[in-house]
Amino acid sequence: MKLLNRYIDHTLLKATATKDDIIKLCDEAKQYRFFSVCVNGCYVALAKEQLENTDVKVCCVIGFPLGAMSTEAKVAEAKAAINDGADEIDMVINVGLLKSKDFDAVWKDIESVKSCMPNHTLKVILETCYLEEIEIIKASELAIQSGADFIKTATGFGTGGATIHDVKLMASVCKKCIKIKASGGIKDAKTALEYINLGVDRIGTSSGIAIVEGSSSSSNSNY
Repeated sequence: MKLLNRYIDHTLLKATATKDDIIKLCDEAKQYRFFSVCVNGCYVALAKEQLENTDVKVCCVIGFPLGAMSTEAKVAEAKAAINDGADEIDMVINVGLLKSKDFDAVWKDIESVKSCMPNHTLKVILETCYLEEIEIIKASELAIQSGADFIKTATGFGTGGATIHDVKLMASVCKKCIKIKASGGIKDAKTALEYINLGVDRIGTSSGIAIVEGSSSSSNSNY
């Protein structure tokens, strides 16, 4: 198993995040050698600048946090983030279309984003708190068929985050053909390791420092 810090996408997505907050996030990521920082689109260029000459990646969320905007908007957002220096994109699935059983639209939504960034990592956020078991399975299948690199549990802005049950369900769809990112409510090393032992390749959290230091996070964030 790789070092715990190398699983972590060090995350700050709250609406009130300032430039100084993002600079601090990047400084922490450099200090603890997290895999990436995960930020909103307006801060990608700033994060890339702060992380120059380091191995810390920049991850950007798109279609966040609802996933309900048009495919064209998601593609434009992804292209802008890549142009600003994003290494990875975390996109929110269109939950409403999935629940409408318009699977072609969901598939095309994901595929269109992946097509505009073939050489970058795409993670698809399922927002499992809103899904039935069969919908989690179907969403995972659609992400795989659309060329995604990861399926991810949650935005941290819904009614719930990652659960062991949901991650096991996601892993059961195709254990070796796609990676899994667990996010939402992961705030300590014990919980992070439980997911890693299930085969999770990445942890999305705003409590990365507490996780690697083995302390309890005081963060009020669900991410």
